[in-house]
Amino acid sequence: MAESAHDRLTQAGLNLIAQALSIFDSDLRLAVSNAPYKEMFNLPDPLTQPGASFEDTVHYLVQQGEYGPVDDIEAAVRDRVETARAFAPHYMERTRANGRTISVEGAPLPQGGWITVYTDITEIKRQEALLRARSEELSEQVLDHAEALGAANRALGATNAALQETQRQLTITEARTRQVTEMMPAHIAHMDRNFVYTFSNRKLSSVMPGSHADVVGQEASDALGAATFAKIRPAFERALDGEASVIEITHDPSGRRIRIALTPDRIGTGPVGGVFILSTDVTDEAQARAALAQTAKRELAAKLSSGLAHDFANLLTIILGLQGRLERMEGLPEDAQDAIRATLGAARRGGTLLDRLAAISGPRELRPQAVALADLFDDLAAMAGPTLREAVRLEIAIDGLDSPVLLDPGPLQDSILNLILNANDAMRDTGGCIRIAAHPVRDTWVEISVSDEGPGFSPTALSHALDPFFTTKGSEGSGLGLSMVYDQTKLAGGTVRLTNTPEGARVTLRLPLRPAAVSTTPMLVLLVEDDEDIRTTTRDMLRAMDHTIIEARNVTEALALMALPDINLVLSDIQLAGSRTGVDLAHAIGDQVPVILMTSLPPGDALRLAAPCPVIQKPFDAAHLGAFLAGPRP
Repeated sequence: MAESAHDRLTQAGLNLIAQALSIFDSDLRLAVSNAPYKEMFNLPDPLTQPGASFEDTVHYLVQQGEYGPVDDIEAAVRDRVETARAFAPHYMERTRANGRTISVEGAPLPQGGWITVYTDITEIKRQEALLRARSEELSEQVLDHAEALGAANRALGATNAALQETQRQLTITEARTRQVTEMMPAHIAHMDRNFVYTFSNRKLSSVMPGSHADVVGQEASDALGAATFAKIRPAFERALDGEASVIEITHDPSGRRIRIALTPDRIGTGPVGGVFILSTDVTDEAQARAALAQTAKRELAAKLSSGLAHDFANLLTIILGLQGRLERMEGLPEDAQDAIRATLGAARRGGTLLDRLAAISGPRELRPQAVALADLFDDLAAMAGPTLREAVRLEIAIDGLDSPVLLDPGPLQDSILNLILNANDAMRDTGGCIRIAAHPVRDTWVEISVSDEGPGFSPTALSHALDPFFTTKGSEGSGLGLSMVYDQTKLAGGTVRLTNTPEGARVTLRLPLRPAAVSTTPMLVLLVEDDEDIRTTTRDMLRAMDHTIIEARNVTEALALMALPDINLVLSDIQLAGSRTGVDLAHAIGDQVPVILMTSLPPGDALRLAAPCPVIQKPFDAAHLGAFLAGPRP
């Protein structure tokens, strides 16, 4: 390897040092030496080149009598090599065969290996001898102590140099460790036995919004808040008793789900000195886990026939399409508009009924779409209004949810309608106000609450009202209302909370907040449907969204039309006339253009499961279809 200018400069500087110097690496190979090193020991050139073996060098010096008379040369070489492998700091003085005295000062290096400095102290020793001979006033003991002190000071200097280098390396390691921990998307901390933070990577505020960022020196109750600390304290106390644990809590100020791992800080067999803490935000995981758990509960062995559901879904799709067309007509009287809205609401609830029937044979498919909560609540008010008692009124307040959000409106509408009817029954004797309120909780949840001015929940109802078949209405109640609300909310990845207020009872639903993109670019759509009425209804929906439509009745016609240029999307029913299905069509098209299939088959049906593309469930209206085309799609 060519020697660089930097290497030559370094070597020149080392050669100007009066002391001899050598550095051997962890493999006992020479890394660096200077000219005085070669001259002091009269070493041949091969032993002063980088890579020279320490064992060969010691062998040469032993043969030259550097260490005095030696009976067994090989044994002496082995002893010195083994001593060198220990890499221990040392200082010694010895008289060489030529009569000169040198000091040998060695120190290990953090990277492995060691550095040794050899100093000719012959003149110093002569002066010490002269001083001893001429200073009769000095006692022999003082001179001995002076010599010992000088040797000790030189040894201490070597040790201090090694300690300073170790301290430097530790400082670098500590800085790198802090940099790594501060890059992690989790809060890493240490707390002592008095619940005071002694270390933090300053990530607490990102995991639990609203908390302090730098909590070192603070008590946990101040840093976390009294309510949050009360949830974690029992696990902290177990950790201080030596029991490691992992817990999950809901951080009430932000609504986030937090997983906290606590590890006792124990050294050896001594007492626990504190707790190491790792806190991570698992909100998305908890939402998905809740949805999966609720889906698993719905799996049943029995399977209903899908034929009736298919025909019913087609009829509902036609009804939704025709009523949507009527709704867009101008000049209709107000009572006609109310009738159309009620018909649309009934048809959508019929679709929800199909979902419930399909859920018996497998997990119900969530059908999120772009929902304007103001419109959904207006529809609810129209449906619930005739059922409310004269002394009961309905108020709606929406704050901070002006843009559409992705929700499954059918189950949500059923849930809120159920809560309205429960509140109406609770105020049958006194009357009062039912308030529906909705607002976002940071960027995580949509929170919807239904409160009344009735007598509130009893302690038993607060504990068991969400259980199936629990009712306070005697023979008049089925006990399935609130359990249905709980079931549908958990399926969507949300939570249900029952509380009493100074005015009455309140039920709060939290659903994942997902903003919706509702606009689509006009496309050329190939619509494949063998039922003429369904094809006409779907065509009208697509044209209302400014899409251009070409139509086919079966797979053969559709594949022939695929030769046309600029087709952007294929929308096909799964069950088509002929021997081939929409699934076959999707496989034949492959990656040429995107394909969406329509069906009323339940989610667990084998033909539906074979679809290689997204599937939209019948019945659907224009809003659901538009949201599905805009994506994201279930």
